[in-house]
Amino acid sequence: MKTLKLQFALMTLFIFSILSCVENEKKPTEKTVSKTVEKSSTEKPEYFLLRPEIEKAYGYSHAVKIGNHIKISGAVSMDDEGNPTAVDDFLQQMKNCYADLDKILKHYGCTFDDVVKEDVFTTNMPLFLEHAEYRNEIYKNHFPTGSWLGVKELALPELMIEIELEVYKTK
Repeated sequence: MKTLKLQFALMTLFIFSILSCVENEKKPTEKTVSKTVEKSSTEKPEYFLLRPEIEKAYGYSHAVKIGNHIKISGAVSMDDEGNPTAVDDFLQQMKNCYADLDKILKHYGCTFDDVVKEDVFTTNMPLFLEHAEYRNEIYKNHFPTGSWLGVKELALPELMIEIELEVYKTK
């Protein structure tokens, strides 16, 4: 009988401990949720066009910043008229992509250290893997998350690589 009472007392204490932990968890109030939604919905997007004529003709913006977040469309190796550059030179196309991305990052006061996600699209994965070490020159402190994707083709047949970024910049 004493064992049963002891077990019951321990079980009650255990349940009480669990319930007190659950009650002490910080739950968002309606007020804090409302402020968060209000802040993110009132942030005005800041758009950036790297090559305005090309981007207007094809209907896209190269980058948009909302709050601390920046999304950058895929950069490819092209000149200001939209012609592919470094045709048949994978490494130079890759360098050209990063040069364009650097211009966009600088526009927003960022560096590659602020990049949190990088997605690479390539029509030739073996060539990308051969030159992937070039990324060590770009990402000196840490690498972002992301994916490397082999694709059948990009916007123009001469293009072999396209790189898009997501950035988080603290204020």
